[in-house]
Amino acid sequence: MQEGRLGVLCGLGAYLLWGVFPLYFRQLEPAGGLEIVAHRVVWSVVFVALLLTVIRRWRSVPPVVADRRALLVLAVAAVLIAVNWLVYVVAVNSGHVVEASLGYFINPLVSVLLGVVFFAERLRPMQWTAVGIATVAVVVLTVDHGRPPWIALALAASFGFYGLMKKLVRVEAAPGLFVETAVLVIPAAVFLVLLEGRGEGTAGSEGVGHLLLLMSTGIATAVPLLLFAAASRRVPLSTMGLLQYVTPLLQLAVGVFVFSEPMPPARLAGFVIVWVALAVFSLDSLRNARAGARRRAADTVPEPV
Repeated sequence: MQEGRLGVLCGLGAYLLWGVFPLYFRQLEPAGGLEIVAHRVVWSVVFVALLLTVIRRWRSVPPVVADRRALLVLAVAAVLIAVNWLVYVVAVNSGHVVEASLGYFINPLVSVLLGVVFFAERLRPMQWTAVGIATVAVVVLTVDHGRPPWIALALAASFGFYGLMKKLVRVEAAPGLFVETAVLVIPAAVFLVLLEGRGEGTAGSEGVGHLLLLMSTGIATAVPLLLFAAASRRVPLSTMGLLQYVTPLLQLAVGVFVFSEPMPPARLAGFVIVWVALAVFSLDSLRNARAGARRRAADTVPEPV
């Protein structure tokens, strides 16, 4: 029971931190999106390297690097998460937090579709219903915007494919994150050096406080991921699936109530349709999880002698 409670607290911690990221990334201005992502990569490598030293897990890194398939998959994952970070930072700092939150609302449904396409998973009728309802929501938002919600779709797709890559390899959280960011660290460092050399970087021109904030991106990146990994080992996937909606709900609240982004009726209608889809999806997941638990309990009942 205590392990379960700890898992829920870790999961809530991860999703709460991700939920308030818009407030954090706004503090990194006037740095641009590429500069922020480059710093995030560099300082994540530094922070995770220190963490691996403290917890004495460096021995977990060489086997990952030696496995060509795992290294290739993690390299693709690194590119996908970098794209996700860039789109998200640009969205936040250009006044599109609400649309960004939509991306993380629909991400679970995108992940389900990827499971169908790449792992030949079969969807239950209610899951197909949820996907269909979400498609209607995207159409409604497209009509409202006059264009598809590209930011939301890019975030959902990049994070969905990132999850797909992570599913292809079984690597612990800290070593995996180190390898992913290490793949990108040289291009990121070169970019930052060139940026500073042209006088366009902000790390050396906006004061010590700004530099420390940029350095803190390593901690901000690693801590939620490590909390998420700790939670996923302790609580059922159905619980994690429900907790994950904390993040987009917080992002939506920040966008509307803190940054005063507009929420016209048509956009609100699109969000409501998405929430209906997620309600159908979550109810089906919970029902299936309970049915599975009952079957496992029945299988463990000892037969009479």
